[in-house]
Amino acid sequence: MKPYRIETTCVQGGYTPKNGEPRQIPIVQSTTFKYDTGEDMGKLFDLEASGYFYTRLQNPTNDYVAAKIAALEGGTAAMLTSSGQAANFFAMFNLASCGDHMVASSSIYGGTFNLISVTMAKMGIETTFVSPDCTDEELNAAFRPNTKLVFGETIANPALTVLDIEQFARAAHAHGVPLIIDNTFATPVNCRPIEWGADIVTHSTTKYMDGHGACVGGAIVDGGKFDWMAHKEKFPGLCTPDESYHGITYAEKFGRSGAFITKCTAQLMRDFGSIQSPQHAFYLNLGLESLHVRMARHCENGQKVAEFLQKHPKVLRVSYCGLPGDKYYERAKKYLPNGSCGVAPPAPPTGR
Repeated sequence: MKPYRIETTCVQGGYTPKNGEPRQIPIVQSTTFKYDTGEDMGKLFDLEASGYFYTRLQNPTNDYVAAKIAALEGGTAAMLTSSGQAANFFAMFNLASCGDHMVASSSIYGGTFNLISVTMAKMGIETTFVSPDCTDEELNAAFRPNTKLVFGETIANPALTVLDIEQFARAAHAHGVPLIIDNTFATPVNCRPIEWGADIVTHSTTKYMDGHGACVGGAIVDGGKFDWMAHKEKFPGLCTPDESYHGITYAEKFGRSGAFITKCTAQLMRDFGSIQSPQHAFYLNLGLESLHVRMARHCENGQKVAEFLQKHPKVLRVSYCGLPGDKYYERAKKYLPNGSCGVAPPAPPTGR
């Protein structure tokens, strides 16, 4: 059978009920799960078997929705978090620690910029910010021997710069590190960064994915393509035994398709506990079911607002990549042929 079209995945992905089972995903509102023997529980704790024992780590409702988002993005594994900020922090901190270095686009959401430049800097992680319009030479000059990842946003919030994903992926891979892309504004309906070379994709599901202002949340998707063991000296957390989790070497045991998310869950979610509640995951799934319809209308409305503001005498300029002549118009035609997002920020005239 052919893979689902994205419209079908929005509705059907992640959860396939069997005969007589509920059509909508069940809300498993339980902190813990029962097993008959201590041996059964031990296998779960040792990651020798799949299953659930404590919702802080995993929950069936959350996993159904994460699987749908992974399918939408074309990834191999995913997890939900309590917010988009938590998703970005987990994705980066899963690879970088004290003494490490990151490269990031300078045009990103202000909260993420602060997370990277202030909070993670206090943790001993240094970052070099580069313009989303940098040359290949400028981008490659930002890397250091201790660089562990590159981070950017498909469409920056709220600057609306459009990242050249292929350029940033090419540089990241040339230096043996993955590219993490926050795809919140575009959503997988309008761009799937993994298809352009990104390795990890994050979301603030609070925005378009939820779509109803009902629940804060985040998601991390692993593209399953980055070869951690080929660069094992850079990623000891994935490629050497984790003594805090029974000596497991994630990259060996779970391979490219599952190592990143398993470590992120077993280690970071265990210790930081930034979980999404099953109730919120249920609400998020309802939003995902109409995402393909809503994004088209968001983009249509955003385009009309941008065109109106562009002609308004009291507006100096409008940043919207759907406008011919916009700095990112041509790049958006490549990465966002179906539209970008519903945000069109105007700049007032100077001196008024």
